[in-house]
Amino acid sequence: MNFKPLGDRLVVAREAEPTVSAGGIIIPDSAKEKPLRGRVLAVGPGKTLDDGSVRPVDVAEGDLVLFGKYAGTEIKIAGEERTLLREEDVLGIIED
Repeated sequence: MNFKPLGDRLVVAREAEPTVSAGGIIIPDSAKEKPLRGRVLAVGPGKTLDDGSVRPVDVAEGDLVLFGKYAGTEIKIAGEERTLLREEDVLGIIED
């Protein structure tokens, strides 16, 4: 990837949600919502504080994260849909 986020921003690839419910019902495309989790592809250096120091980001490349429904900005990088998030938009890291 030829994109390096600045500050405390992250580039995330959304992961597809299951197409079948727990009860076995197939969910049509029109009823699906955007996934609320994704894999971190790139991480900025961190947030610059008032005193000029940089606080590193708690999230690392490769982490699976959960974020808010309306969080981030949709962008295209190399023809692929990606989401650009601030670290504060991440609700948590999903551990496998």
